Amino acid sequence: MRILVTGAAGFIGARLSERLLARGDEVIGVDNLNDYYDPTLKEARLKRLTPHANFEFHKLDIADRAAMPGLFRAVRPQRVVNLAAQAGVRYSIENPHAYVDANVVGYVNVLEGCKAAGVEHLVYASTSSVYGANTRMPFSVHDNVDHPLSLYAATKKANELMAHTYSALFKLPTTGLRFFTVYGPWGRPDMSLFMFTQKILAGEPIDVFNYGNHRRDFTYVDDIVEGVIRALDHVATPNPDWQSDDPDPGTAAAPYRLYNIGANTPVPLMDFIGTLESCLGIEAKKNFLPLQPGDVPDTYADVTALVEDVGYQPRTAIAVGIANFVSWYKEYYGIQ
Repeated sequence: MRILVTGAAGFIGARLSERLLARGDEVIGVDNLNDYYDPTLKEARLKRLTPHANFEFHKLDIADRAAMPGLFRAVRPQRVVNLAAQAGVRYSIENPHAYVDANVVGYVNVLEGCKAAGVEHLVYASTSSVYGANTRMPFSVHDNVDHPLSLYAATKKANELMAHTYSALFKLPTTGLRFFTVYGPWGRPDMSLFMFTQKILAGEPIDVFNYGNHRRDFTYVDDIVEGVIRALDHVATPNPDWQSDDPDPGTAAAPYRLYNIGANTPVPLMDFIGTLESCLGIEAKKNFLPLQPGDVPDTYADVTALVEDVGYQPRTAIAVGIANFVSWYKEYYGIQ
C-alpha cells in the first residue's frame, strides 16, 4: 500500500516506517524536524529510512494549512497514520499554543487531506493521558474520558472527537490508538527512561515524582508498532449494535474505533528504576519529589478490544526492553 506517515522522524513514526517498508509498502514520511528535542536524533532516525527505494520524505509542518492540500494531491496516499504531534504533559503547561497548533490545527489539516484524497483509513495517535481524573483500573475505551488534567490530554481528546465528526459526516474510517508510556531504542530524550539513563551515567540525581509511587503501563516500541500495523490493516467499520440512548465511547454508528494500546501490565516506577540500575550496573541517586501538575499516579491499559479485533499481543518483558534501550543508548552515544 501507499501509506502516509506523519511524524516519520519521531520515535514511533521512524520505527513504524521501517516495519512498513520491510513488508513492501510505499511510505511517504512527513516531519517538520522541530527542535522540541535534539533534531540530530530525528535526522539520525531518518538516515535509516532515506536509502530505501520505497521511502519518500517531505519536510513539512502539518499545521501549514497552505501546504497540506498540495501534499495530499501530490502523493495520493491510500492510508494515513498520523503520529505528528506536540507531545509531553508538563510542557503543555508551559507552552499551550504549541499544542493547539500541532495537535488541533495540524490534525484538522490531516483530516481535510484524508477527506479530499478519499483515504481508505486514518489511524491516529491518541494517549493514555485522556483518562485524566479517571481512577477505575484498568482504563477502558468504553469509559467516559471527559476530565483531562493537561492541555496535551485535552487536545488528544479533541482529536478523537474530530475524528468521529469526519467518520460520521464523510464516512472516513478512523481508528484512534491511546498509547501507554512507550519506551525502547531511539526513544525521546524528554521521556523518563532516556533522562534516567543520561543522568545515572553522568552521576547526577534523577527526579522521582510522586515520591516513586507511580505505576506505568510501560509498552515496548516494537509491541506498539505491531499494534499500529494491525489496526491500520483492520479498517474501521460502524458498530451495528451501537445505541444512541446508551452510547459506547469506543465505537460508533460511523466507521470509527478507539483502542488502548499498552502492555496491560502496570509496573511500579521503583521497579522500573531498579531494572535500569541493574542494566547499567549503577545505583541511581534519587531526588524524590511530589506529584507534578497534570500528571496521574497510575496507568493501566485494558487492551481487550484490540486483542479481540486484531489479535494484538504485547510480548516484550520490561527487563528485555530496558536492556535493549541501554544497549542502543551506549552504542549511539559511544559509551563503553
